[in-house]
Amino acid sequence: MSNPISQRQSDAQFDAANSIFERDGAAAQPAHKAAHLLKKVPEITIFFWIIKLLTTAMGETTSDYMVNHIDPVIAVAIGALGLCVALALQLVVRRYIPAVYWFAVVMVAIFGTMAADVLHIGLGIPYLASTIFFAIALAIIFGVWYATEKTLSIHSIYTLRRELFYWATIVTTFALGTALGDMTATTLHLGYLDSGILFAVLFALPGLACWLLGLNEILAFWFAYIVTRPLGASFADWMGKPRDAGGIGFGTGTVSLVLTILIIALVAYVTITRKDIDLKQQ
Repeated sequence: MSNPISQRQSDAQFDAANSIFERDGAAAQPAHKAAHLLKKVPEITIFFWIIKLLTTAMGETTSDYMVNHIDPVIAVAIGALGLCVALALQLVVRRYIPAVYWFAVVMVAIFGTMAADVLHIGLGIPYLASTIFFAIALAIIFGVWYATEKTLSIHSIYTLRRELFYWATIVTTFALGTALGDMTATTLHLGYLDSGILFAVLFALPGLACWLLGLNEILAFWFAYIVTRPLGASFADWMGKPRDAGGIGFGTGTVSLVLTILIIALVAYVTITRKDIDLKQQ
């Protein structure tokens, strides 16, 4: 494993290289390309959003399946261990690798669901309270991230510190989205299907606002990203939950298996085709 001091120096050098490019233009393009090659996240394409929605749905049903079929304490421990392993792999690699990145997202989805459920089921905290708690936590992370880095753009995730901010944000958005989706489905009595439709509309709004009203792209991205969690989870619950619980009864295990197969297939596809990489910068 690399020396932490040299790692920080390397991060600073590439950050400075990219700043030079932005200031001096084409003369510094090779340095900018070097920084671009260290990006640790995919380009935002239709494949990104499809896989993201599938992972949110899969995380919901997998978490439910685990806590209902094995001891909940053991299930949470397995989820936490899987998350630590996945994030360690993601932080160790020096560039974006689809299988590594999406494995981390999947584990965040599973453990983020568990974290929100522990607050409600284990500690008896209402979904409204946990939604507010995670929203405040997310606002604090965004505030510290922006104050430190002067940007919230995921296109600049090529230093260790920015990547740590990024994954802290991702974990919190999943927990927030889980609590929010459960609140609309149960506390507000919308049910899973109506909640899914509601969040589908909310998911579409940022794109329309960017197109028609010129909404800031970074704000639009993060709003849509947060909404993908309750959107995917609501439809997953609708498909997996039994009929007497508001679902259609396919079963959480079956839904998780199908979603896992779809995620693996799509990640393999983008790995081979490189559809989620900006080839113009290479």
